[in-house]
Amino acid sequence: MKFPNPSAGFFLLLFLIFFSGSALAQTHLGFATDRRAGVHAIMMNPAAISGSKMKLDINLFSASLFAGNDYASIDLSNLGKFEDGFNFGSDVETNPLDQNNFLGNVDILGPAVLFHIGDKNSFAFSTRVRGFFTLNNIAGEFYQAVSTDNEELGDFTASMEDLDGVIHPWGEVGLSYARILLSDDRKMLSAGATVKYLAGAGGVFLSSGQLGANYNASTESLTTTGNLDFGISSGFDSDEIDFSTISSGFGLDLGVVYEVRDASYSDTDTYKLRMGISVMDIGGISYAASERYLYNMNGMVSVSDFENQSLEEILDQNYPGTERREDLRFAIPTTLQVFADYAINKAFFVSASGSLGIKDHGDLPVSRTVNHFQITPRWESKWISVSSPVGTRQYSKGIHWGLGLRVGPLVVGSGSVLTNLISSSSQSADFYVGLKIPIYQ
Repeated sequence: MKFPNPSAGFFLLLFLIFFSGSALAQTHLGFATDRRAGVHAIMMNPAAISGSKMKLDINLFSASLFAGNDYASIDLSNLGKFEDGFNFGSDVETNPLDQNNFLGNVDILGPAVLFHIGDKNSFAFSTRVRGFFTLNNIAGEFYQAVSTDNEELGDFTASMEDLDGVIHPWGEVGLSYARILLSDDRKMLSAGATVKYLAGAGGVFLSSGQLGANYNASTESLTTTGNLDFGISSGFDSDEIDFSTISSGFGLDLGVVYEVRDASYSDTDTYKLRMGISVMDIGGISYAASERYLYNMNGMVSVSDFENQSLEEILDQNYPGTERREDLRFAIPTTLQVFADYAINKAFFVSASGSLGIKDHGDLPVSRTVNHFQITPRWESKWISVSSPVGTRQYSKGIHWGLGLRVGPLVVGSGSVLTNLISSSSQSADFYVGLKIPIYQ
């Protein structure tokens, strides 16, 4: 197993996201509240597919990516300066803290379909592939010493509490059901659930309640103290992730949606206010006969070893540890999500939405999402909609401003693209793109 170089991998992911294509705990930011989001609505709230404007919605492919951190920022306002190549030392502004955080995820929605049976029952079948990378509470100077060019790094002492990191990819096959429980010309109440079969490709995690580090610049050596808990599922390789051998698990999404309708509208399907709350991604995957190590970190190591050795090799060669075989359960990132969508008229809407991670990063091993809140004005018609989310994100300073577009079968957008184009300090990026076959009511 080779634990990836966090710095190089993170910034490579960041640029792949920004230039190719997207998102966070709630994917497709700004699009999920669209009345014609169709099957994509299950990614925010399974009850949201009830009362849909879609008679039938078939997703062919949709991808959503996100990367964020509070350690480094990039000036993306002048993209032309990267034509001659990217230099970490000159093109990245670092902000080392006592506790820095790095997060990234990918969410691919494969073949999926939404359909209705009668006026009150809605169903959806979906396939997804997801992957999460998190690194929490790592001292910025320690991170710089073990992951980047440290020629200009001076002596430092760091004390890290609740350090942890997780890499976990998995696939999902989901069946969603939503039912309208109450409906008249004034209101509608619906509830929904998604039951998911989880197919895990494996995972790796590390954790330390207290890890100390002292760096000597003259000898380029690190003296460390404390303990480190390190676990990896059998056969997992983060450099060559595949699903040839999987472990099974189950997940669950639950949600309710309430609509307040305007009796002055002749179209009773047009609400004045729509609100929803959901708990997403309850569950996890157990990996049998996983390897778990407890290392005594009282020792010294040369930082040059990190250039050509994996983390596991460095730990085995420099620190005493105990090994045991056990079943490891990797929890998926449980979140509480809320939204409210207000109709100014039949074409203009403004929505507010937020996502809060329920699982703490200390509940290892568990994938983590970024807490966020946003307000999204939207113009919407049958074949076209334009949205522009504005919000805040955990571990990233400032306001994020994005743009989304739906044109018939194509959806594309980002929750931060406009900010990244005008800002001189970008710490996160996301982008989504999808192709579907919509059949409207």
